[in-house]
Amino acid sequence: MERTKSEETGPSDVGVEGPARTGGTAGTVGAANRAAPAGPAAPVRAMNTFSEADLEKQRGVRRMKLTATGLLLFVALVYVLATWASHEGAGTWADYVAAAAEAGMVGAMADWFAVTALFRHPLGLPIPHTAIIPTKKDQLGVSLGEFVGENFLSEDVVRQRLHAVGIGSRLGAWLAEPEHADRVTAELSAALRGALTVLRDSDVQAVVGEAITRRADAQEIAPGIGKMLEKVVADGGHRRAVDLVVTRAHDWLVLHDAQVMDAVQGGAPGWTPRFVDKKVGERVYKELLRFVTEMRDMPSHPARGALDRFLSDFASDLQSDTDTRARIERLKGEVLGRGEVQDLIASAWTAVRSMIVSAAEDERSELRLRVRASLLSLGARMAVDPKVQAKVDGWVEGAAVYVVTTYRREITSLITDTVAGWDAEHTTRKIEANIGRDLQFIRINGTVVGSLVGLLIYTVSRALGA
Repeated sequence: MERTKSEETGPSDVGVEGPARTGGTAGTVGAANRAAPAGPAAPVRAMNTFSEADLEKQRGVRRMKLTATGLLLFVALVYVLATWASHEGAGTWADYVAAAAEAGMVGAMADWFAVTALFRHPLGLPIPHTAIIPTKKDQLGVSLGEFVGENFLSEDVVRQRLHAVGIGSRLGAWLAEPEHADRVTAELSAALRGALTVLRDSDVQAVVGEAITRRADAQEIAPGIGKMLEKVVADGGHRRAVDLVVTRAHDWLVLHDAQVMDAVQGGAPGWTPRFVDKKVGERVYKELLRFVTEMRDMPSHPARGALDRFLSDFASDLQSDTDTRARIERLKGEVLGRGEVQDLIASAWTAVRSMIVSAAEDERSELRLRVRASLLSLGARMAVDPKVQAKVDGWVEGAAVYVVTTYRREITSLITDTVAGWDAEHTTRKIEANIGRDLQFIRINGTVVGSLVGLLIYTVSRALGA
């Protein structure tokens, strides 16, 4: 890459420069670029492209460079004319003007050197500590990342800023508006439908089935069943089931009397007379019907008491008897291992999924109406209740602090890697286009201030007879 003519002519390089202008010598810039560590991120296209606004800023920089350079040339001309006038006997005023102009040139050149050294090597000379931006780009990126991490991603700063925002009250006031609640409900429904659509039924069924089986295998169910049964018996909750069973048994016996008697007769020995078998069958049927009827109509029937004691003993065995608990565990394993049970789990997920999707799509479904009502209620409470606001603020602050403290390195590395991926030369020109116009005022101020200081020093020197 070749240096342009304007870069080799000292302060006049502040004049016109084209988009292809480079900073410093090609070897120096190339060495700086080669020495810069290649970050994981590719060069950022946005930083390597000049927008129309950037081009306009660049033209403004060139105009300011011409102004600053013109002022330097003006004081140089004033110095020459004042010196000539002094030699021609024009008077002491010429000496004062010459001193001011001389100091103005010194100030202008010093500030030109300082401003130029930020972006390139002055006069193309590899002077140490010049071309700071292109040669120190990566270090600047690291420093910027560290600065952001320490001053913007610290726990105290994040908590203070979020607390000042008052997210809880603002979010509550926003959610309390019906149209906002409708919007959130619709978005949640769309997200739910999307999630259920993306998920494959076979995968979910396998996960659910495996989770249920693993949880059932890991936890003994007999003690839990025993406690539940013990409470049911103590509360008398089983009596309705007993009433239902004995009532259905009574009705069945009434409707199927012939079948019961035939079953009893069929079990009689072959050598007994037929009429005896019939009498026995009728007698057994009547006794069985009487027993079921009495059990149905008598809450204090002895059989009911015996059933209560059996269930109580069984509940106790489920909790304390080793053999009973082992049998229940074996039965549990056999039941869970059957294909019918796994198919039941799979079909249950399919039914639940279909129900949820349908409810999410229907704007008048109970699911969406309840979600909307809950959002409105939550918003109303958040808008006026300081305790709820404090809880929401605490959750948001905690989540934000967790993110910035856990992923601070990743966040700051985004800055450092992005800066490392920028092209040094192009970055230098773009930064100069954005801040160069203000920097040229430093040169102008240096010229003016230098002239005034030089005049002051010369005046004081003359006054003291130096």
